[in-house]
Amino acid sequence: MSGVLLADRYLTPMTEADLDEVAAVEKLAYEFPWSRGNFQDSLRNGYFGVCLRHVTGTLIGYCVLMPVVDEMHLLNLCVAPAAQGAGAGLTLLREAVRITRAEKLDGVLLEVRPSNPRAIQLYERFGFAAIGRRKNYYPARHRSREDAIVMRLSFTEESAHGAR
Repeated sequence: MSGVLLADRYLTPMTEADLDEVAAVEKLAYEFPWSRGNFQDSLRNGYFGVCLRHVTGTLIGYCVLMPVVDEMHLLNLCVAPAAQGAGAGLTLLREAVRITRAEKLDGVLLEVRPSNPRAIQLYERFGFAAIGRRKNYYPARHRSREDAIVMRLSFTEESAHGAR
């Protein structure tokens, strides 16, 4: 992926030069955001980072993927609040799956907050299935911690559920 053009948007690999902008979008989108250092560490450790930009160059969203043994772990997928609801999350999810397939891995694993129904709906529509729960995984404002729903998209089961 060196800059894939998609109508009015394009995908590029996340680089160190993107991190200030990525961290700024992260702070707008999440109550408990990753730090710039979290993104920097991910890139330094060889994880896959993807940026989605409008043709004007404005960052719309991004994702970070970590290969683990035989599957990809989607660590972070974020769409700027002003761009939500316009298909950017789906575009990033498709790219995450494309990268996973290119790496010849068996599927994608992720965690999502139960309090994030839009994300859950996106993942379910895409074919992810809930496979478990991680207790007290996320920090939370009105309670000490929030569980995470663990979801997985398995390529070996994909043919039974239809293609993406």
